Formats: sequence, structure tokens, C-alpha cells
Amino acid sequence: MQIQMMHMHTSMPTSTQPIPKTLVADARAAVDACAGWNARLAARRITGFLNRRMQGSGLSLAQFGLMAQIASARDDTLGALAQRTGLDQSTLSRNLQVLETSGLIEIAAGDKDARRRAVWLTEKGALSLEASLAEWRRAHGELAARIDPEAARRLAIAAEALEEN
Repeated sequence: MQIQMMHMHTSMPTSTQPIPKTLVADARAAVDACAGWNARLAARRITGFLNRRMQGSGLSLAQFGLMAQIASARDDTLGALAQRTGLDQSTLSRNLQVLETSGLIEIAAGDKDARRRAVWLTEKGALSLEASLAEWRRAHGELAARIDPEAARRLAIAAEALEEN
């Protein structure tokens, strides 16, 4: 048994053994071509850029976006908001809790159906969103000087075809 284990040990790759060149090339090609990886990388870079430029607003880009989604919605239910934002219910709830604790939004059960929960901006939230719009416009102007913001919108719209209902 000891001989067998020694044999298995010697055949296992260690950190001192070189990685086959084909694996490095294949991995590099996969990273370069991967739509998911590249979309996430672009999203992190765009979000970071906009967050840095919107610091003075007191809202992160994610908070600003959620509040704008709430303000512009025809359907104020949490389910509709989750669908519009592409967030699952638990992630949406965590993000909304921060806004609710800050007094920027209110969440309540519907009048006719207690299971139907609605969300809307408070007066403080509406004023905060309105004040943040100027910084968002300025930040987007700076972004547009570097990349086409409409490209991200086109990608988001095209990616809707990937949703499984």
C-alpha cells in the first residue's frame, strides 16, 4: 500500500511542474473570448468609474439605479422591480433594506392583497434622487467621452433573449 501511494504521489502535478503550454494558451483564449467574463469585467470597470464620479451625491450607482427604477416604474411591486433589475428576490431585498433604513424608500403590503408588496420613494428619497441626477449626468458625460454608453444598453437589451422563463 505504501508503494502504491508513493506512485500516486509522484504522478500528481505539483506547483514545481510546468503547466503545459497548450493549457496556458487555451486558458488565455477562453478568457479573451468569454462573453460572461468580459461583460463582468466591463460592468465592474464602468460601475467603478461612475461610483467614483458620483461620490458627492451620497448614493452609489447601484442605489441610484434602484431608486431610478422605482421612480420610473409603472408597476411598483417587488416582483416587477426584481425582473426589471435582473436581481433575485434575496439580493433585491438586501439592497432595498439599506435604502429603507436610510428613509429613502418605503415598502408596504398592498391594500387588496397582503402578499403583494409595493415599493416607492419617500419624499427624502425623491429629493435625494433628484439631487443625484446632476452628478449622474456629469458622470455619464465623462463616460461618454471614453466609451459609448449606448453599447452597454444594446448589450443589456440583446441579453434579454437569454432569460429563461
